[in-house]
Amino acid sequence: MCGVAGWISFDRDLTGERSTIETMTHTMRQRGPDDWGVWTGTHAALGHRRLSIIDLPGGTQPMSVDTPDGPVVLTYSGETYNFVELRDELRRRGHRFRTASDTEVVLRGYLEWGEAVAEHLVGMCAIGLWDGRDERLVLIRDRMGTKPLHYFPTRDGVVFGSEPKALLAHPLVEPVVDTDGIRRLLLGFPTTDEGVWSGIKIARPGTVITVDRTGLRERTYWRLTAAPHHDDRETTVRAVRAMVEDNVAHELVADVPRGVLLSGGLDSSVLTGLADRHLRARGEAVRTFSVDFPDQAENFTADTIRPSADGPYIADVVARLGTDHRHLVLDHRALSDPEVRREVVAAWDAPYGMGDMNSSLFLLFKALKEHVTVALSGEAGDEIFMGHFWHHAEAVYSGEDFPWFVAWPQLNTSSYMSREFVELVDLPAFRRDSYRSALTEVPHLEGEDTRRRKQREIAYLGLTRFMRTLEDRLDRLAMRAGVETRVPFCDHRLVEYLYNVPWSLHTFDGHEKSLLRAAARDLLPDSVAGRRKSGYPSTQDLRYVAELQRQVRDVLADPGTDALFVCDPVKVAAATALDPAAVDPAARLTFERILDVDAWLDLAKPTLKLS
Repeated sequence: MCGVAGWISFDRDLTGERSTIETMTHTMRQRGPDDWGVWTGTHAALGHRRLSIIDLPGGTQPMSVDTPDGPVVLTYSGETYNFVELRDELRRRGHRFRTASDTEVVLRGYLEWGEAVAEHLVGMCAIGLWDGRDERLVLIRDRMGTKPLHYFPTRDGVVFGSEPKALLAHPLVEPVVDTDGIRRLLLGFPTTDEGVWSGIKIARPGTVITVDRTGLRERTYWRLTAAPHHDDRETTVRAVRAMVEDNVAHELVADVPRGVLLSGGLDSSVLTGLADRHLRARGEAVRTFSVDFPDQAENFTADTIRPSADGPYIADVVARLGTDHRHLVLDHRALSDPEVRREVVAAWDAPYGMGDMNSSLFLLFKALKEHVTVALSGEAGDEIFMGHFWHHAEAVYSGEDFPWFVAWPQLNTSSYMSREFVELVDLPAFRRDSYRSALTEVPHLEGEDTRRRKQREIAYLGLTRFMRTLEDRLDRLAMRAGVETRVPFCDHRLVEYLYNVPWSLHTFDGHEKSLLRAAARDLLPDSVAGRRKSGYPSTQDLRYVAELQRQVRDVLADPGTDALFVCDPVKVAAATALDPAAVDPAARLTFERILDVDAWLDLAKPTLKLS
């Protein structure tokens, strides 16, 4: 897992621009703490930061092959899980390999298949290839968008990188955030190909982008499709088990220590069970890691997002499998630490305001890094197996909005915004337009009834909007700590198969995620098998809320701050004076957003152009 960066300019000589590409590359040093390199040619400059995972001495990048017609140079972030099979095929086609890395497999795959190499790769990737034979850049993003890739078209080429910070380090890219960027920030996820920063585009998952002297072109090589599902229940369960088991086996391949994030939920427990079987057969105990808060189990209060605390279920999995487990307990001081918040905001290049859920995940990765470099995560399991509350809430079926907003109205923070700001951003209209635009993408089968069409819409929105935000969060926070996360459920073959499974099979046992439960029942403690979906843990410690109130009061008292543009200061000030037990969820989210924005303005120094 690494960071990529590049600059293509057809009107200037870049051989003397090494310092620029080095600066871009080094903004992502946390993504790749082990090594770095740059390559410069007449019209291309590529950079790479490396987190060494496979073939530690042999995977140095940028990696190049000299041909009679010019060099072909690769900068690559990600993992190709079928690289062994591809290497065997390429050897049969006459290719000779100098290393044992998947990086060289991707490079020689391009020499064999051109940009169609994208269709051959199974895994997660953000790829930049400079083909000196015809002076062309090829950018590839994996089908599910697991690895981030951003680009900025220029007058005579393009600037690209794994993260916006790499692009913002380039002199041609100004750190501007306009009104639409703020709207996307408040929405909580980007639109199809744009994020917070003006002019910086997000490569769409499943696309190849080519840039040459004639301009920039985009080709979709994979998209989710609708198809009839002919398998009966038993066959479907077997297929799910086979695919997940195969994914786990492939994603455990690494030349560094590996572990599993364990929450005690169905997804992470299944991955832990499968990893345990695979590793124990080789005499290796699976390492597991979890996060919790002081006295959470004893004082936990259930709600619609989190009906149960994680701790008891984690203990049951560890006891059943005998994993080598580490349990990180974070108090209110760690979760509210301003320096931790700054790290999170810097990792994400944006103030998304997820508060202690971001802080705890980042701190978990920091602790985990002391023991392993690769961690399997159950992220995406809920979106793929239709496991969220909003997948099945009846209100969603009559709602004309993104399903999570319908099901979780308590997440609406508009009551703490100023009238002027509400009118400026007009978020309801933007959200409505984004929702309607997303619906035009949904693949259906002819003849499906109204309810089935709605089910496909709910599933598709979760897979292409909600899940991508969570994937991006996982990647950014893990890489900020120098950890590679792998997501076995986020496999395009599994996603497409499950997208076409009838809804009745997703709930055939009366619970959500029936198929995964049935497919892995032999791996699970009874308690976990019967557990209802519970969201990523968030502290219920009122001392955390009190600390948020204190820090926001400091922001309110600062006459030089611009962080309050997202709120009504009078309403926020009133909320900071409440007893912490009286602070509602929207106020708490508002506090966290203000503090994130304050850190963002200090770190990224964006120019706000709101109109």
